[in-house]
Amino acid sequence: MTARDPRLHAYRPDLADVSLKGQVEAERFVAGRPARIAASVADMRAAPRPDSGLNTQLLKGASLHVFEEAEGFAWVQASDDGYVGYVAAADLGQADPAPTHKVAVPRTFLYPAPDLKVPSSCVLSMGAEITVIGHAETRGTRYALLVSGEAIVDAHLRSVDAYADDYVAVAETLIHTPYLWGGASGFGIDCSGLVQLSMRMAGRHVLRDSDMQAAGLGVPVDPGSGYANLRRGDLVFWKGHVAIMTDGTSLIHANGHTMTVAREGLEEAIDRIGYLYGGPTGFRRP
Repeated sequence: MTARDPRLHAYRPDLADVSLKGQVEAERFVAGRPARIAASVADMRAAPRPDSGLNTQLLKGASLHVFEEAEGFAWVQASDDGYVGYVAAADLGQADPAPTHKVAVPRTFLYPAPDLKVPSSCVLSMGAEITVIGHAETRGTRYALLVSGEAIVDAHLRSVDAYADDYVAVAETLIHTPYLWGGASGFGIDCSGLVQLSMRMAGRHVLRDSDMQAAGLGVPVDPGSGYANLRRGDLVFWKGHVAIMTDGTSLIHANGHTMTVAREGLEEAIDRIGYLYGGPTGFRRP
């Protein structure tokens, strides 16, 4: 059997996705049932334990397939990027109805009624998807009404099939967002999560981790002497890290140095990161 990346293929010695039958070894093969994330953000872990490492996060409305539920955790595969891991079973909801809109600002609130003066019931991240069934207006503010009976400021939403023109501009709206290893939301995000979320908002679905992005996202680009060939939107990779060029000399990245999403000069970043981790390993143009 050919070895497959367990981050992207749902298989264990005892259980595997039925679509992998004949490709991997497992005691039992099952067809995953469709579901969506009902929580604001669902942490996806490497193992079914609350102290297990955070690999990534799934946002409200995200589509997935559930292969097993046991002892409070579900073993799932995300539909968007194929990532496999464990989420709390309590974070799951029904597959239907399908979302109609997504959050297009870094963070926003849900309210139990269409009124910003009532206590909020939930906070949602950019990229969260919801189902809108109507609208209401209170004191000049227009709200979208949800199946749950909750309301959200309509100006913070876009149709699920409406996309930003410039993924870098999306990333720039997330400046000062706290750094979180494995984070993929407007509440906390890591370097490859910033690339993935920003590109998703611009209509491009890419793989989750920086090594996956470095291996196949876009095309390699020669940075040129003094990095003169780089332009806005190009990606700079280090071992285990990725940054987005905002112009020919500066970049934006979620990083453990500032513990935020921050701007930095390219050469300054190369010097600083190189001290501990070496120089860039590649440059790619999405």
